[in-house]
Amino acid sequence: MAEQNAGGPPEPVVLPIPPDFPVTWGYPKEQEAPWEFDPMHFPDPFPLLEAEFLLPIFEKGMSPGFASYELPVQALGHVFNNYIYMAMVPAVPLEEMEAQGKRAEENLGATIARLQERWHEEWLPAIKTHLAFWESFDLENAALPDLLTHFDASLEHSNDLWNIHFQIVTPVYTAMGLLDEIYRELFEDENVFASYQLLEGFDNKTIETNRALWDLSRSAAQTDAVRAILANNASDAVLAALQESAEGQVFLQELRAFLAEYGQRGPTWSLSQPSWIEDPTPAIKNLQDYIDQPEADPRVQQATLVGEREQAVTTARHRLAGYPEQAVGQFEFLLKAAQAAIVLTEDHGFWIDFKAMYKVRRVLVEVGQRFVAAGALENANDVFYLNTDEVHQAAAALPQGDLRALVDQRKAELEHNRSLTPPHRLGTDYGPPPDSPLSRSFGKFFGLPIEPQEDQSLLKGNAGSPGKVQGPAKVVRSLAEAEKLTQGDILVADTTSPPWTPLFSTAAAIVTDTGGILSHCAVVAREYRIPAVVGTGTATSTLKDGQILEVDGDNGIVKIVG
Repeated sequence: MAEQNAGGPPEPVVLPIPPDFPVTWGYPKEQEAPWEFDPMHFPDPFPLLEAEFLLPIFEKGMSPGFASYELPVQALGHVFNNYIYMAMVPAVPLEEMEAQGKRAEENLGATIARLQERWHEEWLPAIKTHLAFWESFDLENAALPDLLTHFDASLEHSNDLWNIHFQIVTPVYTAMGLLDEIYRELFEDENVFASYQLLEGFDNKTIETNRALWDLSRSAAQTDAVRAILANNASDAVLAALQESAEGQVFLQELRAFLAEYGQRGPTWSLSQPSWIEDPTPAIKNLQDYIDQPEADPRVQQATLVGEREQAVTTARHRLAGYPEQAVGQFEFLLKAAQAAIVLTEDHGFWIDFKAMYKVRRVLVEVGQRFVAAGALENANDVFYLNTDEVHQAAAALPQGDLRALVDQRKAELEHNRSLTPPHRLGTDYGPPPDSPLSRSFGKFFGLPIEPQEDQSLLKGNAGSPGKVQGPAKVVRSLAEAEKLTQGDILVADTTSPPWTPLFSTAAAIVTDTGGILSHCAVVAREYRIPAVVGTGTATSTLKDGQILEVDGDNGIVKIVG
């Protein structure tokens, strides 16, 4: 940590480079930046091409998104040993930070007041325009030079979408954080989750996807042959089994229609991993779970949440009777904004993080297909082990050239780096960020640092969703391992993204390495009414399958009890 300096900000501290994570600084300023590892979004090492498409998220997406509100900070991105790191640095001279921060709060407040308006009139139309760019291009039949031009343009469209992404999430999470703060000021006796109950039960694209998956499971349950196939086969064997019967083929058409609408998503925030359309195994696993959960109707669950939310809002307004008009007005303003914001936390991800990035993936894989057809690569996904310059050089050399040895070398390097433990911080530590509504809100999203516990049978994390439950641990590091999760298990994961959401109907509780009370995992766990402890830091590395855990979501504590 940065050393304290009496009467001023902490003194910067240059962090030591771990001996098992070698870093060579390209230029001195690199070491002066406060690089942070983000295991919530980017826990794994990335191959070259994927990193080249994702790294601009910071300088081409986050920084201009922040600048649109005049925030006095900007973001940098870097790849160390195939792992993506981010640094937040001042965008203006230090003596101007405070004044510009106040202007930024005013600008954010103006957008917070009209989140729905900006979404429907500005952001969503712009997103759909970018999607139309990909949808109007004939990937399979394009000549190679045209495909490469489209490849280059896809990076630019991707960068523009990440700019929109951060224009959205910056006021969205600020609004929810501010509602929580004013709620705590007005009702000091309330628990940590009370303000978030005012945000539960709203429809969004993630819930819509899960509802469509549930409806598909009801269709499967009505046909004995299909139900038997889902019951008697592993998830990855279901497609082949469905092909073997007339009833199965009819259901396959329904499944493909679902995937066409909702399957444009991968298991994580990744371009190199296949989408549900390419590998529907995760969706099929969810269908199998739903078949055995007739009580898991999402419409019934949502109606219950809506009733509880409306009652909580009524109670809050009743308690505000007699408060100063200004306090009541501020509460109502932030309530309306945060209720719009909670929907956009999921909807922006559906359109940008998954649907748009699926379109980008298709372009990159199509380039890989051309290289496979020419004998330059073994399979299309190997294109991710090249960089953009190498893609252009290889395309110019076709039909000559063999990239397979280079790809094998890059794969070996990546697998070696996968065995490394990336440190959470590199470069220079300047201490905690200056206090602001945005920094406090992002702290609730990413979670607060957790002190190590001496008791080896106890893990401390951030309270994510209330309740206490016991059950056997199942450590699931990817959706490919979700097959082992059964009803009543405790899902232990690095992090969860929207494609993991249907698993919440199977799990009795959730424990994650990353996240805070506003993380995706915590928000969804509260919708599913299951306890969650998030941001433990070490759950996946210390807990083992079959250990009996007690998950106390109210206090952010996980105990190994058997």
